[in-house]
Amino acid sequence: MPRHSLGDGGCLPSVTENFIMKVCKFGGSSVANAEQVSKIVDIVLADNDRRIVVVSAPGKRDADDTKVTDLLIECAEKALAGADYESIFTQILERYAEIQRDLELADGIIAEIEKDLRFRLGGEKSHKGMFMDCMKAAGEDNSAKIVAQAFQARGADAVYVDPHEAGMFLTDDFGNAQLLDESIQHLHKVLTGRDDIVIFPGFFGYTRDGRVATFPRGGSDITGSILAVAVNADSYENFTDVDAVYPVDPRVVPDVKKGIAAMTYREMRELSYAGFGVFHDEAVIPAVKAGVPINVRNTNRPEEPGTVIMQSRRVEPGTVVGIASADGFCNLYVDKYMMNREIGFGRRLLQILEEEHVSYEHMPSGIDNVSVVLCESDFDKECEARVIKRIYAEMNPDDVMVQRDHAMVMVVGEGMHYTVGLAAKATAALASSGVNVEMMNQGSSEISMVFGVKSDQRVKAVQALYKAFF
Repeated sequence: MPRHSLGDGGCLPSVTENFIMKVCKFGGSSVANAEQVSKIVDIVLADNDRRIVVVSAPGKRDADDTKVTDLLIECAEKALAGADYESIFTQILERYAEIQRDLELADGIIAEIEKDLRFRLGGEKSHKGMFMDCMKAAGEDNSAKIVAQAFQARGADAVYVDPHEAGMFLTDDFGNAQLLDESIQHLHKVLTGRDDIVIFPGFFGYTRDGRVATFPRGGSDITGSILAVAVNADSYENFTDVDAVYPVDPRVVPDVKKGIAAMTYREMRELSYAGFGVFHDEAVIPAVKAGVPINVRNTNRPEEPGTVIMQSRRVEPGTVVGIASADGFCNLYVDKYMMNREIGFGRRLLQILEEEHVSYEHMPSGIDNVSVVLCESDFDKECEARVIKRIYAEMNPDDVMVQRDHAMVMVVGEGMHYTVGLAAKATAALASSGVNVEMMNQGSSEISMVFGVKSDQRVKAVQALYKAFF
């Protein structure tokens, strides 16, 4: 029965096998030490449908620890500067050696990892991005090798698969590489119909000429998503360190207990944009496009069903699935009398921002004014001065003002569609808590409402909305 396709340029051959296939991705916290790696082996061997395992580089063992990827970046920067990197190198190697010793794996794997790291450090350094990608990818690559040995030590038929041999081909935009369409066919051919368990490193692939290239942030999630599509997976299980996606950040509302059982891709996208940090929303685009369900689960509590993210779900009218928030926004306010009669005003404003390399987040407007919500990180004081100067010179406004230290608070739910009174319920809750709404915007899909508030009122706003809707 044919299942999924990636769309134009990435269609898969027709598949008629009647089998269940799960692709599992384990993040950095799940490979941080030997105890966590053992959990991965237990989880995968407990379900015969789990056939492909994607792993990240070892993450933090505790709050004061350093991720292996960060150590690799520091090591690479020292190598590029011609500085002594042996101390950092030793720390990196020891992270893997600790896992090897605690799992009682053969000593040879550490010698292999050391040889690999030395080879990378001795590589061509004339292109910084290329060298950095080669070094960063060592985290996931060697993690996959040691995880594969952990499976083998338990008697499992598991094998490390090299992304180059599997056909994971990417563009040569080092640090921000994108999948080449041909890769889906290559990966499908290599990874389907196997009897063994595939251990695949996340985060990177290879250019057509054999250079290592990494995905942008959320890279291992991207790898898992791509493989789920390539093998026509029935489910993409994304294992992390939380039981589920929660309707609100537990750090903001500590008494939240129940996770979201099911949500749609659209809901996930909206919530991820506004600060939900389970994974980067853009990382799962391949799975979203192909309709592969995503199951967010906890490595430390695998008995929990987690959150399933799918194309559609049954919803109760008037219900909300989650409330998210994020700091770091500012508001560019432009006022001009009779602005609504001036053809092209909005286009010219956005063109100025485009030419200054600033993207916008929201753009609510009135008859004589418009507000443009921007990320503060893209709009420093120098950029602000240039933009304001150009607006005055090119658009002749009555007033231009920038307000900083704003936060976005978003209420999301498919059940909000066509429901009367939700905006009133939200604004009433905010007003009763003394939160001033600086901006309000609702998308045309009507599955989200966005409120702009001052950053120091963000937590109060989230708590008020949670109390109102949950």
